[in-house]
Order: sequence, then C-alpha cells, then structure tokens
Amino acid sequence: MRAYERFIRYAQVHTTSDPSTGTHPSTPRQFTLARMLAEELKGLGLADARVDEHCYVYASLAAASGCEGAPALGLIAHMDTANDASGEGVQPRLFPNYDGGSVELGHGVTLDTERFGFLKTLKDQTLITSDGSTLLGADDKAGIAEIMTALERIQAEGLPHGRLCIGFTPDEEIGEGASLFDIPAFGAAYAYTVDGGDVGELEYQNFNAAAAVVSFRGFSVHPGSAKGLMVNAQNLAMEFHAALPAAERPEHTEGWEGFFHLTSMTGTVSGAKLGYIVRDHDRQKFEARKQAMQRIAEDMNARYGAGTVALTLRDSYYNMEEKILPHFHLIENAQKACRMAGLEPVILPIRGGTDGATLSHMGLPCPNLGTGGFNFHGPCECITAEKMDQATDVLVHLAALYAKAE
Repeated sequence: MRAYERFIRYAQVHTTSDPSTGTHPSTPRQFTLARMLAEELKGLGLADARVDEHCYVYASLAAASGCEGAPALGLIAHMDTANDASGEGVQPRLFPNYDGGSVELGHGVTLDTERFGFLKTLKDQTLITSDGSTLLGADDKAGIAEIMTALERIQAEGLPHGRLCIGFTPDEEIGEGASLFDIPAFGAAYAYTVDGGDVGELEYQNFNAAAAVVSFRGFSVHPGSAKGLMVNAQNLAMEFHAALPAAERPEHTEGWEGFFHLTSMTGTVSGAKLGYIVRDHDRQKFEARKQAMQRIAEDMNARYGAGTVALTLRDSYYNMEEKILPHFHLIENAQKACRMAGLEPVILPIRGGTDGATLSHMGLPCPNLGTGGFNFHGPCECITAEKMDQATDVLVHLAALYAKAE
C-alpha cells in the first residue's frame, strides 16, 4: 500500500484538538484514530502496539537479525489537527497528472498559482487537496501514513533495521503533544518527528516560545462626567500594544527573525486583556523580548498607578538546537537518507515548535523531517502522492543507516 492511500483514510477521521478543555487528550475524538492505528500496527507485526489512557500510541518493531546492537530509533507523528479550520468531514480530492495550474477546490476556495508559486513544481504528480470546506490534515496524518508505510516496506522487503520505536501523539497542535509522552517506555535512544513541510527539509532549530497575558485595570464613570476620572482599560491596552515594535510582528518577519504576536483581545472600560505569543530562535533575544514587555508594564504602572497593568509570562518550549548538536549524526544521517531517496536536503529553521523540541529537552534528541505537505492549517492545504513516497523512502533509508550504527 502506498502512503497516500493510508493518508486518505486517516484524513477522514475527525481529530481536531481543543486548547480550552484542560483535559488530556483535549478531545476524546482523538481516541478513534489512536485505536485504529494501534490495530493497524498490530496487523503490521508490531504486537506490543497499545493506546494509553492519555491517547498516546506506542509500538515497537524488534531489530532484524544481525542488527540487534544498533541503537533503538524512534519515529513520531501527531494525530490531532489544528483548530484554525474545520477538521470534521474532511473529503480529500485527488488530481492525478496535475497540470500545474490553479485549482478550484469548491466552497469559493482556489489554489491559485499566483499566490502559491510552488504549485507549478508539482506538475504531473497526483495532487491531494481538501474540498475547500475544511483543512486536509496532512499536518500530521501524512507523517503517520509515511511511518506506517515505511514499516510495511521494511518488513515486506526484509530490509535492515535496528529496533524501531513508534509513537503517535495527541494535542501537538495546542502545544501539549509531548506533555505526557513516556520516554522510558518508548525505549528509543534517538528519534525523529515526521512533521515538517516539503520532503527533504530537515529542521533542528526552532523558536524559543512563551505565552504572555497582559491585564489592564480601568475605572469607569459616566462619559458625561468622565474628565479627570475615567481610566479606559481598552486605551491602556492599545498603548501597551503600540509600545511594542510594529516591525516585529509575524506579518513582517521571516527566517530567523522573532516576533511579538497578538493572538487575542477582550475589554471594557473597566478591564481589558491582551494575549500574546513571543518567539525568537536566539535565547538571549528571546529573554530580551520578555524583558521588554516587563519594562512597558512597569513604565505604565509608574504613570497610571501600581496594579494598573499585570503581566504574566509563561515559557512554552525552547530551541532544540542545543540538544541536537551533541548528536549531530541525526542531521548527517538524515541528509544521507534524503540523498539516497534522490533529494537534496535543505536545513531550515522552524518558525514554530514541534513535539521534538519538547522531547529533546526531556532527554530524547528529536529533529524534524518533512512530509511533503504545503499550506498547513487551512483549506488550501495540499500534498502529493509522489512526495509522500519520497518521504517514506527517507524513513526506510534512515532505518538502514542506523542499523549499521553500533
């Protein structure tokens, strides 16, 4: 079975996570796919496949004969989809021998080559999209399908491999995919998340990340008699936001550049609240961003009175680079595997985070591999069958490379 055939089946299972529930997993519907995958893993010969109470799927494939001394290698992908667009009732559409032009998906959504120039490079491949009413779910059900297909090929073709440890996680899209991951039970010495963009991309440098909540206390009186009395918390919130550098917002940054991103705002005259995410690859610049927010809050409190502004900062995850560099064979072998699959590897910084970032800081070095997908988290998401085949090839070659490492 090819990876895209598995992917189409997985994509139709509703697994959207929800940051508001406070439960693990955040949505019980993720168990539907988890149990499906555990049964499929058992059918592939991974007899120990199981789903734990928190919706993590674990399984392992014993080393091939003669490869027992190789380090155990982990392959990890996540089951949930982002809540930026609907993940319910996904209906994948296939365009065999895609002509490289714009595609009308339906529901008023167009994959436009003027907007998405990469589409022209997919000519003659089998393009897979949603029907325009939902996201597709290639992030990260494509990664799951590629891992599954690699396992099938490795066994069917008798290919060399050390012990392979498989993990499928819930809630990655809300930053909790690794929160309850059982590294000792997983059993791998090293791992890769298969959760990136185009196939051939390798990622081991991600943002340092924090969440910030800024609360403002105002004073409400009738506007007709407000002079010298009213303090409008909404104006305070706008003043705080205006004090942050406008050029350092996501819409003005790329590559290694960090940002302040306003994600939510609520308010009345009496009280207002702003929610931010703060990102930077450089740890010193990351700390400086948080300090800048603290200085703005302190300055406003000095001018408007103590307690007017309350800032809460919570670190979310850190750049995995410092944990990967001592194990740089992970990147070197991934580069070799890409070239063996006919790809020229590209190392890119992640403008976000993955389960691998958290797992690396928990003690499991875990860079990220591309799946072949584009435009994640929205109705213009797409992938091709051929890129999924290449991603599967990369995993098969990686398993062989680590089978030789003792």
